[in-house]
Amino acid sequence: MTAERTVPPPGGPPPERGFPPVSVIHPRGTVGDLRLPAERRTARRRTTALPLLAADAAAALTTAPALPHYLVAAPLLLAVLLLNARAALYRPAAVPAVLDELPAVCARVAMSWCALAAAVAALSPTHALSVRTLLTGSVLQSAASWAGRGAVHWHRRRALARHPAAALVVGPAATAPRVAAAFLRHPASGLRPVGVLSDGGADGGGLPVLSTDEEALRAVVQNSVRAVLIVGPAGERTALLRKLADAGCDLWEVDMHLPAPGRAGDTAYDEAGDPPRRRSRRERIAGFSCCRLEVDRRPDSPAKRGLDVLVSGILLVLAGPVLMVCAVVLRVSDGPRVLFRQERVGRGGRPFTLLKFRTHRPADPHEAATRWSVAGDRNMSRFCSFLRRTSLDELPQLWNVFRGDMTLVGPRPERPYFVAVFSHTYPGYAARHRMRTGLTGLAQIHGLRGDTSIEDRARFDNAYIDNWSLWQDVCILLRTVAALVRPTGS
Repeated sequence: MTAERTVPPPGGPPPERGFPPVSVIHPRGTVGDLRLPAERRTARRRTTALPLLAADAAAALTTAPALPHYLVAAPLLLAVLLLNARAALYRPAAVPAVLDELPAVCARVAMSWCALAAAVAALSPTHALSVRTLLTGSVLQSAASWAGRGAVHWHRRRALARHPAAALVVGPAATAPRVAAAFLRHPASGLRPVGVLSDGGADGGGLPVLSTDEEALRAVVQNSVRAVLIVGPAGERTALLRKLADAGCDLWEVDMHLPAPGRAGDTAYDEAGDPPRRRSRRERIAGFSCCRLEVDRRPDSPAKRGLDVLVSGILLVLAGPVLMVCAVVLRVSDGPRVLFRQERVGRGGRPFTLLKFRTHRPADPHEAATRWSVAGDRNMSRFCSFLRRTSLDELPQLWNVFRGDMTLVGPRPERPYFVAVFSHTYPGYAARHRMRTGLTGLAQIHGLRGDTSIEDRARFDNAYIDNWSLWQDVCILLRTVAALVRPTGS
């Protein structure tokens, strides 16, 4: 039977009343894969930029009487909106304050007026703006923009205090409950923790303490969690954080440490040894220095797919004669069934059929699915050994890349049996399947082929995904070509 727990927040009830009870329904059993139901996705709290855009537009229009012609207000308005957009002034802070952004707003208004004055003087000297008009217009527009933005931010702060978003705190047992209690004591922050995800028997101070990713995902659905507060090193939960981000949750990195010499640029992920994710500016929420994390999904970008199609298509045409010669020689020397088809695990754990030249004939399907590398098999013919040693047996996988089953550069695909074994044995191995599997990868150019460390492969593959760039793909492809000159087999 499932149990529902309703608990009071630590440190006494919050100042505002009417908060719904916190419920975390524990699972009836284990869940194989961490996946939120499609029909129960968490609705992300949308912060529209329209009110701020309207405030800036109205402020610009108030200065129209000071201009030589009312049509001149159009380029002024366009310049202000573009400069503010580039400065991210239409993406307000978690707890917005007009005084914090006042210098940036005033500076961009002044820049717009100066640019407008220079353009008018160049195009129509008789209508050049005087210094008095320039100063009056800048001050008037800045004051109007400050008043309009202040009204928008005041209304938003009231809404955040009255209806704070549910949040999940993720971190060590020693610090995560303290962060949760601090946020509960400051409901004006707009975030209300409903649970703590931690290991080691943490005391949640009245909040439910979750110990597994399955419980965390259920709590997100049941409590409509919209934010995740990450305290300290949480690199081991990267897979869960990505699923929470996909479900609509905002990820916030919370820094509990006081400033100290040598810690100016440190972050929780950097201390954990993980490559940093893309971050926005730091903000002060409930007294903590917080930074929004954005899960980077660039490895699935159109540019990468375009490179795959272009290069694999060209190589299929250029390597056509080599493929034909290899197929004919293999048919003559080893008999029929030249191509070898095998199920491999691709992006998101989805299986696909991988193509290779057949260099080994297993005794039965079980051996084909569960036997490890056969690079040194003495029963292999000379030509098959040549194919394995030069990696020419991998050439048919160019068709997998062209079709979209694979990518040119990415983690090498593995059989389902070994994926299940390695995922339970080596931390981070399952995270390799965040992107399409590849023909070559960062691990392969560092010599991690064949019977080498699986833990090292997973580390290199995850580092590649977290720091992906199109130029890195080009470099790996060039180094792969160079490595083929001194083949080692696989």
